Amino acid sequence: MSLDKLLMEHMKQAMKNKEKDKLSVIRMVRSSLQNEAIKLGRELTEEDELTVLTREVKQRKDSLLEFDKAGREDLVNNVESEIKVLEAYLPTQLTDKELEQIVQETISEVGATSKKDFGKVMGAIMPKVKGKADGSVVNKLVQQHLS
Repeated sequence: MSLDKLLMEHMKQAMKNKEKDKLSVIRMVRSSLQNEAIKLGRELTEEDELTVLTREVKQRKDSLLEFDKAGREDLVNNVESEIKVLEAYLPTQLTDKELEQIVQETISEVGATSKKDFGKVMGAIMPKVKGKADGSVVNKLVQQHLS
């Protein structure tokens, strides 16, 4: 089932169950997906959908940090619940061990030996872990292995 159909089903269910928060997040995601399709001028592929979902989660995580710094617990709780709803549509996240292994394998594949090769390694890793791992975590792991 495509993501749009799945979102539509969940949206109907949220309406029936009177889950206003979940409903608003699903509507927002559907809107973002439609905007992306219009921007690209074509139907979205699974990879495009994953990119949009990842972007939405990242925006909320950034907001979460800002709200937390400002001491706005009411907004922090809202954003955390939105993130939980969004993460349900993302692929299963990689464990630390799996991510570590992918980083090591990619460094070997690329033949990276120093921090100068950081860009090559990141360029090779990110397509492999897209949607399955946070880019900042991957970034830190690659830096650790190249130092």
